[in-house]
Amino acid sequence: MQRPAPANLPPLDPASLEHSAAAADHLRAAIRAASGWLPFDHWMAEALYAPGLGYYAAGNVKLADPADAAALPAGDFVTAPQLTPLFARTLARQAADVLAQTGTSAVLEFGAGTGALAEGVLRELDALGQAHTDYLILEVSADLRAVQAKRLAPFGARVRWLDALPTSFSGCVLANEVLDAMPVSLFRWSEDAMPLERGVALGAHDEFVWEDRPASPALAAALAERMPALPGYVSEINLQAEAWIGAMGGWLERGAALLIDYGFPRSEYYHPQRAGGTLMCHLRHHAHGDPFTAPGLQDITAHVDFTAMADAAQAAGLQVLGYTSQARFLMNAGLMELLAQLDPSDAAAYARAVAPVQKLLSEAEMGELFKVLAVGRGITAPLRGFARGDRLGKL
Repeated sequence: MQRPAPANLPPLDPASLEHSAAAADHLRAAIRAASGWLPFDHWMAEALYAPGLGYYAAGNVKLADPADAAALPAGDFVTAPQLTPLFARTLARQAADVLAQTGTSAVLEFGAGTGALAEGVLRELDALGQAHTDYLILEVSADLRAVQAKRLAPFGARVRWLDALPTSFSGCVLANEVLDAMPVSLFRWSEDAMPLERGVALGAHDEFVWEDRPASPALAAALAERMPALPGYVSEINLQAEAWIGAMGGWLERGAALLIDYGFPRSEYYHPQRAGGTLMCHLRHHAHGDPFTAPGLQDITAHVDFTAMADAAQAAGLQVLGYTSQARFLMNAGLMELLAQLDPSDAAAYARAVAPVQKLLSEAEMGELFKVLAVGRGITAPLRGFARGDRLGKL
């Protein structure tokens, strides 16, 4: 029996349906191998990263080019570097400061998407007199890696791909919309205020169903540190992202990591009114809340608890260098100066260039929802992106 899809989702072609069916069978096999119950973070990891089947490990069109109207129906979402090259150029200015301050010449990007951010950063670094900078990419998606290689070919040997985390690195780390795609654990507080872990089981007709079990001592302890027991409350905890930042404390010798994603400080993340959590899925530019729909074809994400990320950094011996909204960071880092360089005499071209910037800055769109957290080691001077409006006190 097929689980009914949420309303208003676009129809899928036969090849996509066949792929999703294969991914669903893989997930069912994983549940059976785990004695009939799979913690959601394990289920999410398989749905996103299973070789040849997971969303990020298969050849789906994930990121649409907003300049290509024909691509939009196939893609699932658009990221800031695709909206406008000014995003990457502004980020490059902050990266250049980090490289200059640490005397290093390497940028490491996690999850480089279509390569738009890398291309923009490299071009701006060249314009800023840092044409010697090397650019390293760690990308889990084979098809996106191929897209990146084609796009970044003009930069030659300056661009290299890593197959694993570095053992040591000095320079600037970039991670745009990386933390939100790391598998999260789901939990629910029972009516008698006991912490339960939410997992996935199989229903009577082999459909995916939720099943809650008592939380492990480790998960229960982590929840007790973060929020009061609220009966019926459902949310997420991203222990894998915290571990990733913790590992960074072992390999980032000198430099800063700029972590850009949508999320909140803990007081807002676990607000009593956000009782259903933040889990969200993206399929063909439609957002919905059912992760069981079209496995292997849709992205599954959760917002970021930036307090947890900052705590993980400090526990790993890293400095927390700044935290603010995307809008404030971009304005501090030089976006308005770059806008001033545009020629307003061509009104149509000027409007096309400015419109996506408004989306990046608007409080109603990406400007406030997205935040920037900087962590690092060996950074002594303040970072320009946090010169005004730093919100470290709210973490």
